[in-house]
Amino acid sequence: MQGKTVLVTGGAKRVGAAIVRHLHAAGANVAIHCHGSLYDAMALRAELNGKREGSAFMVQADLLDIATMPRVIEEVLQHFGHLDAIVNNASSFYPTPLEAVSEQQWNDLLGTNMKAPLFLAQAAMPELRRRHGCIVNIVDIHADFPMPGHLLYSVAKSGLAALTRALAQELAPQIRVNGVAPGVNLWPENEAWQDEEQRRKIIAHTLLKREGEPDDIAKTVKFLIADAPYITGQVIAVDGGRSINL
Repeated sequence: MQGKTVLVTGGAKRVGAAIVRHLHAAGANVAIHCHGSLYDAMALRAELNGKREGSAFMVQADLLDIATMPRVIEEVLQHFGHLDAIVNNASSFYPTPLEAVSEQQWNDLLGTNMKAPLFLAQAAMPELRRRHGCIVNIVDIHADFPMPGHLLYSVAKSGLAALTRALAQELAPQIRVNGVAPGVNLWPENEAWQDEEQRRKIIAHTLLKREGEPDDIAKTVKFLIADAPYITGQVIAVDGGRSINL
């Protein structure tokens, strides 16, 4: 990872921040994208630059506005001079039961989870081709096994899995495109997921009988960027075996 530059969308908090820290610790320069989490992104940038001066950069953008995509890439290039990889981690997540689905929810969930990765790849394509770079999309095991009550999120992640394979085909041979599909990892922050009994039932369906950690995702992302030159078009489940035991 020495000398490589990686852009991580939604990189200010939670799994995104774990990915940023892990790639940075491996020697990469990191561009931390945020939208609303400005202060978290600024704090993370300061933390990492305190460890290695000039190694972390922050870019703020609403990824639902595809017109911002070229600006995001240009700001990273102006700061670091090159871009080697993108990690599409930014994602909206909330319940959308069928009887209450709205067009605004459709635009938001499919926009953040599928449209944004597509148009960010389009904007970065010339530079990633020049650098023989790669893209890693953070998918979800529910791309293949829809989550009850989360219709649009499940559809969006299924679309992202398909987009991963299609982009791998479109961008070959210069750019590799892969995905990571988390299972039980950081629990969502909304009240619906605070029920301990519900959590125990979900964990019981993992073969390893425990929840994962953000670093499990971060290590797989780093592997796909740095140590997998002959892997493209794949989505790796990092889920403790839950996806084969639902």
